[in-house]
Amino acid sequence: MANHKSALKRIRQNNKRRLHNRYFRTRARTYVKKARAQLASGDVAAAKEAVIRAVKDLDMAASRGTIHKRNAARRKSRLMQQLAALERSS
Repeated sequence: MANHKSALKRIRQNNKRRLHNRYFRTRARTYVKKARAQLASGDVAAAKEAVIRAVKDLDMAASRGTIHKRNAARRKSRLMQQLAALERSS
């Protein structure tokens, strides 16, 4: 356990930031999961809306530093590829 006041404060700050980041990371994961489910269902319109929502949330998480910007870019790219494939097949 920390003995210095500054170390105790740092622990409090880290916990607060961890909880704040977890909210945005979980939210982004949820929307990505919903987008994948819509892509699997085959409904192009619903899938497009879900992918747009997931992209928006991934951008938000990346801009806040919750996830790395390249991580967000990779996930967005994969979702968009799946959406394009679905649109081509329809």
